[in-house]
Amino acid sequence: MPYYMYVSLQDDDKILLFTMDAGTGKLTPKGEVPVAGGPSPLTMSPDRKVLYVGHRNVPGISSFRIDPNTGELTQSGTVSPEAAPTFLSTDRNGRYVLSSYYQGAHAAVHPVGHDGAVGGPPIEWLETAIGAHAIQTDPSNTFAFVPHIDNRGGPNAIFQFKFDPHTGHLTPNSPPRVGQPTGTGPRHFCFHPSKDMLYFSNEQGSSVTGYNFDPANGTLSAFQTISTLPTGHEQSNTCSQIQISPSGTFLYAPNRGHNSIAGFSVDASSGRLTAIGHVSTEERPSAFSLDPEGNFLVAAGSETDRLASYRVNSDTGALTALETYPVGKRPMWVLMTHLGG
Repeated sequence: MPYYMYVSLQDDDKILLFTMDAGTGKLTPKGEVPVAGGPSPLTMSPDRKVLYVGHRNVPGISSFRIDPNTGELTQSGTVSPEAAPTFLSTDRNGRYVLSSYYQGAHAAVHPVGHDGAVGGPPIEWLETAIGAHAIQTDPSNTFAFVPHIDNRGGPNAIFQFKFDPHTGHLTPNSPPRVGQPTGTGPRHFCFHPSKDMLYFSNEQGSSVTGYNFDPANGTLSAFQTISTLPTGHEQSNTCSQIQISPSGTFLYAPNRGHNSIAGFSVDASSGRLTAIGHVSTEERPSAFSLDPEGNFLVAAGSETDRLASYRVNSDTGALTALETYPVGKRPMWVLMTHLGG
């Protein structure tokens, strides 16, 4: 069966649908759906039946039912928060949509209906600080983290919360923040698939920091920071998203400025990262996604309006360029998945 891929075009007000051949990585356009208001962040329910879309130009969050046979989208609900969401996720049970607000300086939790549709007021509209750039719950669904970048007044810290999966409420953990060295700017993060570890991409620091996660207390402690740039690079650069392979063997983080994807191998016992090199990509790669098996990677150039696809070497993690695809104005999110089953 093919994989399905959704791409949000913030300045074209639409979401594109592609299929990917699981053997070759070839992308085939399958349609598009108009989404007003500047669609940007995307996330999917745990059962892969609902796609959630954040609107950046006219603040909103919308839900779309996913046809399990075709991947086609049908809108099922919408809400209008007080600010534009920068990041969306669901809790581990799919009962709530969590969102963070970079300019809006908040984190929020919205309930969803039995069919996954959004529509009600937020359960939580929690003031954090300017620069809130992501939010996710941990695998136990009882803690959550909200990183804040080190720019435009952002506090350069990761906020730690307790999350109640029954009510959807967030409460500050102890300690409520994990501070960072000046100029770090934690932005996005991913959980190791089998270890109590998290990895954050650092927007201003052009680096990745690994953290040990205490599953009893829901707290983080850093164990490594490693640059995403080659030695000697001194031009302006920021990091964007981050993703670890399903096997936990490799990790990737794009560079905006250097316009590359940095790759790392992940030590099987310690979780420490070792740089494995860079591959050039489209200009300003703000978004990318690995396929569900970690065999292919697709990155979006938000300045060139193209996607670039790569094959992942299963032994080394190295990326080999395959094809580029023109898609439209300002692709800001790429989400690959499999449907049904």
